[in-house]
Amino acid sequence: MTKTKLTKKQGLALKYLKDKETTELLFGGSAGGGKSYLGAVWLIYLCTSYDGIRCLIGRSKLDSLKKTTLNTFFDVCKQFGLEANVDYTFNGSSNIVRFTNGSEIILKDLFLYPSDRNFDSLGSLEITAAFIDEANQITEKAKQIVSSRLRYKLDEYGLTPKLLMTCNPAKNWVYSDFYKPSKENRLPVYRKFIQALVDDNKHISKHYKEQLQKLDEISKQRLLFGNWEYDDSEDKLINYNAILGAFELDSTPTGDKYISADIARYGKDKTCIVYWNGLRAESFTVIDKNSVTEAAEAIRKVQNTYDVPLSNIIVDDDGVGGGVRDILRCKAFVNNSKALKGENYTNLKTQCYYALADAVNKSKIFVRTNNTTYKNFIVQELEQVRRKNFDKDTKLQLISKDEVKTAIGRSPDFSDALAMRMYYELKPQGKYYVQ
Repeated sequence: MTKTKLTKKQGLALKYLKDKETTELLFGGSAGGGKSYLGAVWLIYLCTSYDGIRCLIGRSKLDSLKKTTLNTFFDVCKQFGLEANVDYTFNGSSNIVRFTNGSEIILKDLFLYPSDRNFDSLGSLEITAAFIDEANQITEKAKQIVSSRLRYKLDEYGLTPKLLMTCNPAKNWVYSDFYKPSKENRLPVYRKFIQALVDDNKHISKHYKEQLQKLDEISKQRLLFGNWEYDDSEDKLINYNAILGAFELDSTPTGDKYISADIARYGKDKTCIVYWNGLRAESFTVIDKNSVTEAAEAIRKVQNTYDVPLSNIIVDDDGVGGGVRDILRCKAFVNNSKALKGENYTNLKTQCYYALADAVNKSKIFVRTNNTTYKNFIVQELEQVRRKNFDKDTKLQLISKDEVKTAIGRSPDFSDALAMRMYYELKPQGKYYVQ
């Protein structure tokens, strides 16, 4: 360690990485905070201190890892006095760094590919320690899979499983699991968060900071000032912290039982069925590539399980959803129908999304799910509830579904199902009928 030039925060990070309490450390905040440097120092220290261990460096895309993180790793090796092809070797085909004592570092692509949603590519890999660079670019599931592999030779050397992650500010799981709980002094003891800024790194070139000063305002706030909260999007309808809070509001009162369902058929979209107890979204049933009859049977199963009145079941009537409505004879939700009560919305769907946004912002809705993927999907989709032409004197409207699909790479099936529930809040005493 004496051969390296560490900042105070990097030194604190290494303290956590050597203790017996911390298992997950997030180090980040701005560009140039010495994040990749820290990861390289730590893994080199481990690999040269313990014979025959196996570590991992992961990033969203392997190509980016090899062009950036790996180059930093080689630079740090030089600072340690380690010579390539003498003290260690790197195989560009297998993407493995091997040290003369038998320890190795495996480079891994952690992108969530549709063909490998369970990260089977990691196989039965067992590792001693892991460093994920730019963790904000991977899914929470990828992080969990890597964590589950931390067991190799830990008992032999009396080591604690350690996962080091670095990132720039982002509004996803790194925010909800690390930054926000740290700010509110409620991080669990096994997790640590260190805010690393450009000004913490005395070894960085002044020209680097000057380049960050030239960025657009949003990028400058994130990458220069490490501002996790900055967002100038005036079109967003739902506060991000309110979205996260919806998963914590278990005190939300119960009430009448409902089912809202967004129906898909043989495509990339999913059928999403939500069971409600009052404004508590208590369970989610998600089906891939289903027929109309299969979707109807799935809804009936949820109905029978929770004893939901037929009048309190609503499905979208667009496309194949109409076939499900015909089978069940439940309430039909017509997206482009007129807004209720003559209110100033372009259609019913927009009106219900506005009502959903208001309920979430006012902490009236509780969402229960232990499925990490579902939670992340819901958060992403609710983030995309955005106004269109909000600065014009026209009927209130949202950005199109196609725009949402482009932003998140899929259909907002979860949020569509959640929004439909608001029909009963807007017209709770409406006479039941079949359209």
